Amino acid sequence: MASRSTQILEAAARVIARRGVRGLRVEELAEEAGVSTALIYYHFKDRTGVLRRTLEFISDRAERYTTQVVSDGEPLSPREKLDQTLLLELQDTTEVRENSSAWGELRASAVFDEVLREDLARATLVWVQDVAALLGQVRPMASAAALAAAAERLTALLEGLSMRWLSGMLPIAHARTLMSEAIEAEVDRLSR
Repeated sequence: MASRSTQILEAAARVIARRGVRGLRVEELAEEAGVSTALIYYHFKDRTGVLRRTLEFISDRAERYTTQVVSDGEPLSPREKLDQTLLLELQDTTEVRENSSAWGELRASAVFDEVLREDLARATLVWVQDVAALLGQVRPMASAAALAAAAERLTALLEGLSMRWLSGMLPIAHARTLMSEAIEAEVDRLSR
């Protein structure tokens, strides 16, 4: 059974994905999580604490579902790991939809919230560094600056494609195709 704080964070991700950051009310969160508001304040101090920890939670959850390993499958090549890490952010599952929606909401709110902006910048930097490391495994002779720039472009594109998919402007299959083509272009570019 999940801990109470995890239960609250799962509920916060659902509420943010459904109603946005502005729609997150501690009372509604308590009802969604099946806990008291006092327990939320005990674990997270205030609404900002809930938002900060929810950002960490969705980042950790995304890392889990993008790095899942098939237990009896062959180990993935560096290129397959790169593709998997990025393309699994574009899957039509409740968990990914919820995570992507909540991430987009938190990113948009960070424009107006300096504390959240700093947390989001750190989380994004980790993500970009992870993608750069994967690109470095695919193209070990590429410079660190080139790897970082390619990772920045790919993660920014993925965020944009995800928002277009979630808002109904782009079918998921097309979003995945565009992402695959961008990965191919960046890998080719790094070999020059």
